[in-house]
Amino acid sequence: MTNERDDSCDLLCLDLPHAERIRASLRPLPEVETAAAGARALGDPTRLTIATALLSGDELCVCDMAWVVGQAQNLVSHHLRQLKIAGLVSARRDGRMAMYALTDRGRTLVTAVLGLDSVAAKGE
Repeated sequence: MTNERDDSCDLLCLDLPHAERIRASLRPLPEVETAAAGARALGDPTRLTIATALLSGDELCVCDMAWVVGQAQNLVSHHLRQLKIAGLVSARRDGRMAMYALTDRGRTLVTAVLGLDSVAAKGE
């Protein structure tokens, strides 16, 4: 069992120059919040599966996506909306079809979450 004391220092020991260099290199809070939203969006197994399918299939309509991931079309549409809100997918209409594709940011994040080589993920 981990003792709460094991998680903190017993004395105040601040290496201020080192800590300030790290602090200065941190991303601004709005940027971090955007990144966290993307990570949360991919934290759902269905959304990660959908994003993985888009990584392989480039652009898919909702009907095809529902068949690929084995889920109801209304559920897939809901999850695609969440991925779109997070900025991970783009959508366009093609007649009566709703087409979805990963954004560059979505491709990068899905590749990182899955631990894939970015070149292999592009299919090159």
